[in-house]
Amino acid sequence: MSRGVIDSSLATIGDTPVVRLHRIVPDGSAQVLVKIEAGNPTGSYKDRMALAIIEEAERSGALRPGQRVVEYSGGSTGSSLAYVCAVKGYPCTIVSSDTFAQEKLQTMRAFGAEVVIVPSDHGLITPGLFERMRHAVDRIVDEESAYWTDQFHNTDALIGYDVLGHELLQQTERSGIVIDAFCAAVGTAGMLAGVSRTLKAALPEVSVTALEPTTSPMVSAGHAGPHHVEGIATGIVPPLLPSDLYDRVLTVDEQSARELAVPLARDEGVFTGTSSAFNIAGALHLAKEFGPGRTVATVACDTGLKYLAGDLYRAGIDQ
Repeated sequence: MSRGVIDSSLATIGDTPVVRLHRIVPDGSAQVLVKIEAGNPTGSYKDRMALAIIEEAERSGALRPGQRVVEYSGGSTGSSLAYVCAVKGYPCTIVSSDTFAQEKLQTMRAFGAEVVIVPSDHGLITPGLFERMRHAVDRIVDEESAYWTDQFHNTDALIGYDVLGHELLQQTERSGIVIDAFCAAVGTAGMLAGVSRTLKAALPEVSVTALEPTTSPMVSAGHAGPHHVEGIATGIVPPLLPSDLYDRVLTVDEQSARELAVPLARDEGVFTGTSSAFNIAGALHLAKEFGPGRTVATVACDTGLKYLAGDLYRAGIDQ
């Protein structure tokens, strides 16, 4: 049944579907479920986080009416904060970089955010880039008395992702399915932490796997490196992810994940970006380990519409 008139587009965040993959899952594997977050207002699960952070800051008085909101972001968080601030009437500045998808930068601007660009190192995502972006945020906070949402440390983000976890539980329970394993790549790690603590409270035997690129195994090996998967592997061990919320770390080859994007779209109708393909690549690996009769779940973070100007889909489109 369709919903009636909604007072605010903020109320359309969440309640996203879960899809079972078929054609790309190898024989003899566990079933793979993917929660499709592209239906959120900006096409990203970060809308959940942005709304939770802003509303908790309003409740606590940390964010005053008319105060500027600032964050540094590879794109999706920035787009989501720009959107929530637009609806609520807060000025917003996002510090980003030329290495991130132009569609994301344009989305921030479309919602009225001021976008400050910090040059990258030859188009790569490196720890040094995030340090320079953070310094730019510090200057804006000092100069404009802005409220910094601090996505890497702000535990209010987990409130939004708890809801994602509860939705996933309810949807699988309605279908008579028990989740045996959940995996996701870590950036801020808010989503993995929020979903993990929700799943583990309900399913004590569930196995949770943190994913990271083979070229930047900070969580598993203690050293970072360059990569080009937007939104993950920022060169630090995420403060929002305590060790009791994941059971293992799996490194995933970035190129293999990128090559999965076109088959996901053409064989499963799941049109998404690099980090989502990365999540699903990790889920397929786990599905082979767990085998038939088991269930592996993950999240498709955003929509592939944000990645058409880059090279993720170019080879497939040119064919």
